[in-house]
Amino acid sequence: MFLYFLSAAVRAGTCLLFATLGEIISEKVGHTNLGVEGMMQMGAVIGFIAGFISGNPYVALLCAALAGMAGALIYALLTVTFKANQIVTGLTLSIFGTGFATFFGKNYIGKKIPDAITTFFAPFEFPGLSKIPWIGEVFFNQSGYVYFSYVLVIVVFIYLYKTKWGLHTRMIGENPAAADASGISVDRYKYFNIALSGALSGLGGAFLSLVYISILPVNVVGGRGWIAVALVIFAMWNPLLAMVGAYFFGALDIAGYWLQQYNLPVSIYLFDALPYLATVFVLLFTSMRKTANSKEPAWLGRNYFKEDR
Repeated sequence: MFLYFLSAAVRAGTCLLFATLGEIISEKVGHTNLGVEGMMQMGAVIGFIAGFISGNPYVALLCAALAGMAGALIYALLTVTFKANQIVTGLTLSIFGTGFATFFGKNYIGKKIPDAITTFFAPFEFPGLSKIPWIGEVFFNQSGYVYFSYVLVIVVFIYLYKTKWGLHTRMIGENPAAADASGISVDRYKYFNIALSGALSGLGGAFLSLVYISILPVNVVGGRGWIAVALVIFAMWNPLLAMVGAYFFGALDIAGYWLQQYNLPVSIYLFDALPYLATVFVLLFTSMRKTANSKEPAWLGRNYFKEDR
């Protein structure tokens, strides 16, 4: 029973993992994008609509990624090109994305995704690895979407820490003036990484509508985008730690459903609030525990004006 709970926690945390990886990439290049919730909503609804109409999982994923990317590019245009305030722009994007999802998804509320897509994303045992005691049952009896998230964690880590493009990205987040003086195209890197972060957020939202729920509810994301923003701090901007944090919050997300069977004298609403209460404590803890490895990029949240170099 406990292993089944852990397996369910991995599934519940997968959407958070996609969104957190995306926000890490955005913040590494110096941009705090609080519009993760909105981009996830856009990806969830557009991915569902595309999958519902086409019955093709690849079309659904592509459309979800493009929807999240479109939201991110709006943010990039305003903050990179027009130098708008990043916090205000991110909050506006979150509101816009939620309204966008409500408007375009209203005719699909309560509809179920086609069986072809449900079957495509159904859990299956990963050959060989699924037989490992404990680990196999928890991590390798999942949907292909979840397996893709494992690979993505490694890819993002290699990109940020083992490639010259990742080095340039991190350099821009720390000191864009020095990066600019070194011949690095600051705006081009910003646009690329912000767009990539939006695509990952869109895929995180699509996981909810295509795999985790498979039926489009009124608010499919339900505040998970805000948790993803906090998870970046919890993970200290490290993709590997983001995986741990995502599954921890995934466990909190489903804890209420599991604890109900024990008839505890506690309101179900308290269990529903657990992930958000934990987010507050995580932010308090990380703010008090400042180390060299846990500090945010030096230029995070600040716009770069080339004329000031």
